Amino acid sequence: MHPKNIVFDLGGVLININYQRTIQAFQQLGFPNFEEMYSQFKANRLFEQLETGHISEETFYQTLIHSTQNAITRNQITEAWNAMLLNFRIPSLQFLEKLKPNYNVFLLSNTNIIHKRKFDSILQEQTGLNAIDPLFHKCYYSHLIGLRKPYREVYQFVLDDAGIQANETLFIDDSQPNIVAAQELGIHAHLLKDKEWVEESFDYLISS
Repeated sequence: MHPKNIVFDLGGVLININYQRTIQAFQQLGFPNFEEMYSQFKANRLFEQLETGHISEETFYQTLIHSTQNAITRNQITEAWNAMLLNFRIPSLQFLEKLKPNYNVFLLSNTNIIHKRKFDSILQEQTGLNAIDPLFHKCYYSHLIGLRKPYREVYQFVLDDAGIQANETLFIDDSQPNIVAAQELGIHAHLLKDKEWVEESFDYLISS
């Protein structure tokens, strides 16, 4: 295919993620079954509401604090929740700059106010940039648009808002459920595998 539009996921595509670090951190805080609450592939109601901006940051903290008999603090929750966020893939960010003059480049990320604050900080430490947004034509963050992957409404929202066609769009994500949902709308989608970097696969993607 020869796409006109490319939609990138963030975690596992442009920034390295280790979900196990957050799972283990929450287990140490008194949530032995945390993986049933949140993982790469699913989120319970509390985390879905946080990632769609339907509850406040304070409500999120208070709900977790009252969900365990352990005495835990907001700072401990923040550190555990952010533990999954590692470092940006600098070559992949540089690749975005090369793509932008020739493609409509977008970001579609399931995220939340706490994580965005953290990854903006990581980005600034690594690159000096205050935000990743200037690397794209537009960024769609789940907590700001009120929709999250893998629900089909979020993909349709991006297509409609950006004024782009599904069959002219390539979506790159590291989660199989998100890929399947995009394909159901006619979007070309590629599952970025573990240790695969987008700039290494791009020529194959657009020629296949």
